[in-house]
Amino acid sequence: MTPIANYALLGDCQGAALVALDGSVDWWCPARFDAPSVFARLLDPGAGHWSIRPRDEWTATRRYVEGSMVMQTDFTTASGVLRLTDALALGAGERGHQIGHASPHLLVRQVEAVRGEVEIDVELAVRLEYGLITPQITSTPQGIELGGGAERLALTADRPLSVADGKVTARFALREGESAVFALHHRAAVQPPTAALDGRAALADTVAGWQSWSQLHQGYQGPYREQVTRAGLVLQALTYRPTGAVIAAATTSLPETPGGSANWDYRFGWLRDGSFTLKALWVAACPDEGERFFDWMATSTGSVGEGQVPIMFGAGGERDLTEHELDHLAGFAGSRPVRVGNDAWTQKQLDVLGEVLECAWVLRDQLGELSPSTAAFLRSLADRAAATWHEPDAGIWEGREGDRDYVTSKVMCWVALDRAVELADRLGPEADVARWKQAREEVRAAILKRGWNESVQAFTGAFDSDHLDAGVLLLPIVGFLPGDDERVVATLDAIERELSKDALVQRWTGSGDEGAFVICSYWLAAGRAMAGQVDRAKQIFETVTGYANDVGLLSEEIDLRDRGLIGNFPQALSHIGLVNAAWAIAQAENPHRPDQPN
Repeated sequence: MTPIANYALLGDCQGAALVALDGSVDWWCPARFDAPSVFARLLDPGAGHWSIRPRDEWTATRRYVEGSMVMQTDFTTASGVLRLTDALALGAGERGHQIGHASPHLLVRQVEAVRGEVEIDVELAVRLEYGLITPQITSTPQGIELGGGAERLALTADRPLSVADGKVTARFALREGESAVFALHHRAAVQPPTAALDGRAALADTVAGWQSWSQLHQGYQGPYREQVTRAGLVLQALTYRPTGAVIAAATTSLPETPGGSANWDYRFGWLRDGSFTLKALWVAACPDEGERFFDWMATSTGSVGEGQVPIMFGAGGERDLTEHELDHLAGFAGSRPVRVGNDAWTQKQLDVLGEVLECAWVLRDQLGELSPSTAAFLRSLADRAAATWHEPDAGIWEGREGDRDYVTSKVMCWVALDRAVELADRLGPEADVARWKQAREEVRAAILKRGWNESVQAFTGAFDSDHLDAGVLLLPIVGFLPGDDERVVATLDAIERELSKDALVQRWTGSGDEGAFVICSYWLAAGRAMAGQVDRAKQIFETVTGYANDVGLLSEEIDLRDRGLIGNFPQALSHIGLVNAAWAIAQAENPHRPDQPN
């Protein structure tokens, strides 16, 4: 299998594709992030791909076009240099905050001979519904039609195409200055065909659209600005523009341990990541993106009542994400099962109460006077935190072995109560401030008594436990304790000593061969910065960021055996961690920076 680090993300703010360094698009979910793929060679060699590359031996380098999610790959051969430019097209004329609103679900690929003469091979193998369907292929005056099941695709090209054995192929040569363009348009079978789209025009317009967005988001001027800027573009690309949902990752079932069974579908939006997402959007983008994200959370969650607060949603706000397995796929590097959907949607995770209220607190100036429904929604979350903080839950790592009294869940219940108290004047006369204050002090006292382990000299993962958990790195980040509190510093020391290998942090005691979670390393960097240990914070930040691939993308984890990227990719939470850790370092270096985000 192609190593995960060899892939680059293409995005149109509705779906995602991954293109490898060798010029093969091995993953594309065109209609929306969590839709069935049309290319899935990422998960099985026969599940579809689209490769464009020189026929002769080559070496390759690549980069994103500045300020965009458009990828350029240069292939150098003995006879010349070929440039491949790839993009998921944005809607025609979309600029600034409007990009992605009307994306046409169009994959554009242009090749150009930069020097000499290069012979090129093209192979398109569409395999619909995660490789279940080999489409019917017909030639038309406009190009090639591919259809099966509920989907249709139209391929246009300015070079001759051949059809055989369920594939579309081409072979041709380009001389210096010559180019060719291919455009693959996806639509639902119930939609009427549209006029062929001009690939060159769509490509140029997409570059302009992304760059117009980037030009509006130049506010961050702190350390690691280049990395923060790229992370902001990744987060925008992983945002489902019609709703504002930020998707956790572009993929499903890339394994946490190669060859293992911890293969989960991450193509959904999690509330538990809410406040971290919002702050990262604020630093690397602007409050407009944050407001859309908050609106998505509040609307999707709906009326809480006495039921369980949902923790995650589909890109469009769907609640039921029931998991099933795709038995026909071999899995990445033989890692099975391949899963679609995620049964974590049924779990109780109390930290989401704090996540949403923290988002409202961060956005308080932008939200202004709250609508009655929003105020009632936030009050209900605070009431739930007051009533349920003492209950066990599945925790932020979504364990399936049973609920426990996780310290991070208690801390986020404290956050929910604390932010509700601070927002009380906006939550209406029904705000039960006295109850919230009392519960806030009760949960705080319980955390300090049962979460701190004197013998371990650290806050541990669960009440009355002696096992460490990197989740407690959140304590200073969310303001539960000051960053220089001696218990916080002792916890940082214990986690770095027991869970960290060369600044790469595993999630908990006894993680075994599990990789290092990228977000945990960034939490450690942020914690060191908040403790006043800026040099160490920078060392950790630079070490973990150094494992990003050649175009600045990070996966969920880093394999501690070979230091390769593992887990779903690219992972929004990893890039969120990068942005927020950079901001923490910036604040530590200059405490008088603008108070953004809170």
